[in-house]
Order: sequence, then C-alpha cells, then structure tokens
Amino acid sequence: MGISLTSWADTPTRRRIIDFVERVSGDGPGAVPAAERVAVFDNDGTLWTEKPMPTQLHYIVQQWAAAAAAEPALADRQPYAAAVNGDFAWLGSAVDKHYAGDDSDLKLMIGAILGSTAGMNVLDYEKSVAEFYRSAKHMTLGTPYRDAVFQPMVELLRYLEAHGFSCYIVSGGDRDFMRPITSEYYGIPPERVIGSAVGLSYDADSSEVRYASTFDFMDDGPVKPVRIWTRIGRRPILAAGNSNGDIEMLRYTQGSQESLALLIHHDDTSGRGDAPYDSGAELALAAAAEHDFTIVSVRDDWSSVFVPQGAADTA
Repeated sequence: MGISLTSWADTPTRRRIIDFVERVSGDGPGAVPAAERVAVFDNDGTLWTEKPMPTQLHYIVQQWAAAAAAEPALADRQPYAAAVNGDFAWLGSAVDKHYAGDDSDLKLMIGAILGSTAGMNVLDYEKSVAEFYRSAKHMTLGTPYRDAVFQPMVELLRYLEAHGFSCYIVSGGDRDFMRPITSEYYGIPPERVIGSAVGLSYDADSSEVRYASTFDFMDDGPVKPVRIWTRIGRRPILAAGNSNGDIEMLRYTQGSQESLALLIHHDDTSGRGDAPYDSGAELALAAAAEHDFTIVSVRDDWSSVFVPQGAADTA
C-alpha cells in the first residue's frame, strides 16, 4: 500500500505488528470491519520524548516563572519555587510520584495550573500554546519540539491508516495543549485528541468558552478506558503506551477478539537522544509477560528514533 515501517528493525516485534495488521485488514477469519479498526496512542513517551520532563511542563514552568516575577511571594512555595530556581528534578519527580500512586505534588501543580488559566478564553490559550511550540526548544536535545517526535511511531500511524484504521491520541496530558500541533506533528486532527481537561464554562456576555477554576478530569489510568468509550464509542483493537498510567488502556484493548497492546520501553543507551528510563513504567513492564503486552524496545526495535529535523509535518 506504499506505506512501510522503514524505521523499524526487522525484529519479531515488527513482524508481530505487520502480521496483526494484515490479519485484521484482510479477508481471513481474523478480519475486522474497517469501522471497528480503532487504534489509540498515548502521547508523552509514546509518540514523542517525555524526558527530562513532559513538554507541557516546560510551557507551564514558563508561565509560573512569569507569575512569580509579577508576584514575588509566589516564589516561596511550590511549584513556583521549582520554576524560578530551575528545579526540574522536583517537577520530574512529581510526575514519577504520580505514576507510583502519590499525587501530593501533582495536586500542587494542578492548583497552580488552574490559577494560570482561570477565566482565559480557550482561543487565547490555543494561541499561547502555538507560540510556545514555534519558539521553544527541547531542554536536552536543543531542537524544536517537532523534531522530538518518534519517527517509527509516525510511520506506524500512517501504516495503520493505510490499512483502514482510525487513530486517536489518548493522553494524560492536557487535551488543549496537544490539539494545536497534533495535525502537523502526527497527522492526527484535534477532534481525535483525548486528554486531561480543565473545567470549561460559557461566557454569555462575550459568547466565548473560557476556562473555569476547577479541574475536570485526569485522563490517566482507569479513566482512559472510560474516556475512550465516551469519546469514541468503540473498544480499540490496538493500543500503544509507555507507562503505568497506560496499563488499563492496554488491558481494555485486549477485550477485543483481535487485539495488539504495544508498550514502548525506553532502554536505548546508545546515545541516539532518547534517554533510557524505567521510572514510571515499572508496573507496566512487570505486567507485560502476564498480559501479553508486546514490548517495543527503543534499542532493538527502532533503527532510528527521531524524525529528520524539520520534517515532522505528516499532514
């Protein structure tokens, strides 16, 4: 069909993916109607790199630092102190603690996020995020964020679409932070982006939708299958994730008669730019054998990691 997985090494993992896709899109006993060929993908750590911290945190840190500059007293408490002092270890550990079941620091971060967006027009937020993506660079790679996208996963998206799949992003990240770039970076339109969300309200005076001062939901762990059902109305037959927060989504997908659950393992120590780590994925990796998750080794299964610089436009 003119679409190939050229950045995937010729390993059992690649062959398992191809065998599955050819089976469900063929005419044999394992065939699945095109309307039911739904694939869901986590974002951070699955479609692009999430270290040293998720991209959204980079954006938020800038907002918190600016808030602390305008109101210096904020710098005495977290997470503003971490933003002002460049304490990325604290920020990263808050995410790791969340995946380990401790949300104490995450709640501090969510409270600060709500404070920075309350009352803002959703379109103004979209413009602010788009400007961040135009100017910001990855904190360790030094490249624009569009060049931190995983080329093998973009190829997988196109390969699935060529075989009649509908692909969605299902992330613990903020839905509205992802939407401005998913078409350009991944070829996934904004209406197929499912993520965490701040509460919204309609302002009748301005006829605008604005952010509320409350958090709506965290699209992670057991919430992911619920959000998949409410937004898509179908059980996926393929899912890809990389963390403990993706276990339930992978398991939910396996309820289909034909299914494939992919778990990205960041184990590459070759220096190709994707930092190796297991933190935040320990439970998922430990459960892989029991639940038949297909582990995708960045080291062994990908012959290249990132998109060619400046070439992330897949639309």
